[in-house]
Amino acid sequence: MKRLVWMGIGVAIGIIAFRKISEAQSNLQSNLGPEGLNRAVGRLTDGLYEFADAVRSGMQERETDLRTALGVESQDLARR
Repeated sequence: MKRLVWMGIGVAIGIIAFRKISEAQSNLQSNLGPEGLNRAVGRLTDGLYEFADAVRSGMQERETDLRTALGVESQDLARR
């Protein structure tokens, strides 16, 4: 019975993915041309920059937390 449930979930996910891909493909075909390509690349690069900024700020926040927890100051690292 468990396998039947998981198989049903897999089929449902496959159908949803197929519909999303078909929708994206039709949108891409309607936006063909230099302007559509420029917009798509611009959105992609904007998303990448936003992701990189989020990663950087998360890293900085985590480093601050670790430094506080360990009692390490920035000046101590500068001497080494």
